[in-house]
Amino acid sequence: MRFFCLLLLLPAMLSAQSPVKINNPYFNQQPPANEAILFAPETISDEFGNRDMAISPKGDELFYTFQYRGGFVFSTIMYSKKINGKWSSPEVAAFCGQYNDLEPAFSPDGSKLYFSSNRPTDENAKKDFDIWVVTKQNGLWGKPAHMEQPINTEKNEFYPSVAKSGNIYFTREMEGKDEDIVVCQWTNNRYDTAISLPAAVNSEGGEFNAFVDPDEQYILFTGYKRKGNYGSGDIFISKRNEKGVWQEAKNIGDKVNGAGLTYCPYVSPDKKYLFFTSSRGIFKTPFTVPQNSKNLKKLMNSPLNGWDNIYWIEAKGIVD
Repeated sequence: MRFFCLLLLLPAMLSAQSPVKINNPYFNQQPPANEAILFAPETISDEFGNRDMAISPKGDELFYTFQYRGGFVFSTIMYSKKINGKWSSPEVAAFCGQYNDLEPAFSPDGSKLYFSSNRPTDENAKKDFDIWVVTKQNGLWGKPAHMEQPINTEKNEFYPSVAKSGNIYFTREMEGKDEDIVVCQWTNNRYDTAISLPAAVNSEGGEFNAFVDPDEQYILFTGYKRKGNYGSGDIFISKRNEKGVWQEAKNIGDKVNGAGLTYCPYVSPDKKYLFFTSSRGIFKTPFTVPQNSKNLKKLMNSPLNGWDNIYWIEAKGIVD
């Protein structure tokens, strides 16, 4: 449900959500501390739907998803590059713009970008969502390649996340429940059959959109209808012990989670910041005073109109 904001408090709230501009890698924003704030307001987080993002290991490229109506109508991947210390205005990625593309994720070395798409493999192919990969050659991103079995199946696959080991984690539709987080391990230069992560991560509810630490020390994911939820879907964390066993997942807390759906966790390559997607608004209707059309349009055209947007917070104390 999308909520309107209270006009009287909107300027103050926007001011609080708009960091002071300074010279640093993140769109010249003052990095957040222990409070989640909008990421790149008016540039990336705007009045439209924006979600999930990926920053290159060098910190000079950024991809994220731009969507309309939750991605059910249309979604595409946007791209921005830092040139001479300045970020370019986000544009549709060169390999996107025709099909529903979303959820970009860099390989740990930055040479590949993985994403989910319903683009067909040929004219007669079933158009479910599969994982694709595009490789950078001579500084340019090439043509996306469809990843075959055991990664892609006749079911939907979403939200890839790749570890330094080559293991790829992603979301897959499952019979008898909505979705599970699965992993295909990279062994002897090939992917093994996908297996669901254990009950410490996957519950009877539904788990999706997992970000794995490149060293596979922890995994962040969204749990839906899971014990310990604040909202309809919260971000949880599971850590691996010294034996490599995933430990019981815990809610990362109300600094990130709240009413509604909180999803698409992502940690920056420097491991300093946690990014996530939320449709959180400010106030529910009814308004305290009647609104005219001008005021309502101003509310609906603001980044805080209740559409999905990207937020960020300092990762220290959350993932360590």
